[in-house]
Amino acid sequence: MALNRNHSQNGGVLINNEKGTVVRDCKNVELSFSDVSCKTDLLKGTKKGTVYLTPYRMVFVSSNIKDCMGSAMFPYYLMKGCSIEQPVFAANFIKGTVSAEPGGGWEGQAHFKMSFPSGGAIELGQHLFKLATNASRAPPAQNGASSFGYPSPGMMNGYGPPSQAPPAYPFPPPPPQQNGFYQGPPPAPTNMGYPSPTPAAGNVQMFEVLTVVCQILLKEATEKRSV
Repeated sequence: MALNRNHSQNGGVLINNEKGTVVRDCKNVELSFSDVSCKTDLLKGTKKGTVYLTPYRMVFVSSNIKDCMGSAMFPYYLMKGCSIEQPVFAANFIKGTVSAEPGGGWEGQAHFKMSFPSGGAIELGQHLFKLATNASRAPPAQNGASSFGYPSPGMMNGYGPPSQAPPAYPFPPPPPQQNGFYQGPPPAPTNMGYPSPTPAAGNVQMFEVLTVVCQILLKEATEKRSV
């Protein structure tokens, strides 16, 4: 996190065009810090202002132009353990831990809490998660360094997506690769896995009746010849 870089003298927000434009904002937000690892007056007390989301960072701008902390910029890759809380008798809030950006006006890390007395915590929090996930998938820079300093996709500092069960395919997994290629599927049986057809029960019974009738007729014919 970096302090006092993203606000103008009249209280407006300043966004570096190289790191994206504002995609969402929410007014009447209260920001406070706790467990600050360094001693600084900049993070004391409750700040009231507006939150802005960009593709790579979250920016808070205080509505009090006389506040010693006019703005705070939260790069997503420096945030971790974030969650949306919904207490019964208080406003919804977003909490987490943020680390200091090098040269950001403070050092160490701190817990932060953003309360939303006018609502919007869930919507902004969900959008924040999507942006942080997308930022973690940013392609690497041409020189091989991480783009904007963001890590590779996956569990992104506590912003990882919920786990999903693997798809239930009706077929077994493919066999091991041979020479870099998967083996082809085994040839299908000629009868497609079905048993050979058997005579119907009715046809068997009819055949047995005809056999008995023929035997009776043959016997009668033999007796007449003997007479």
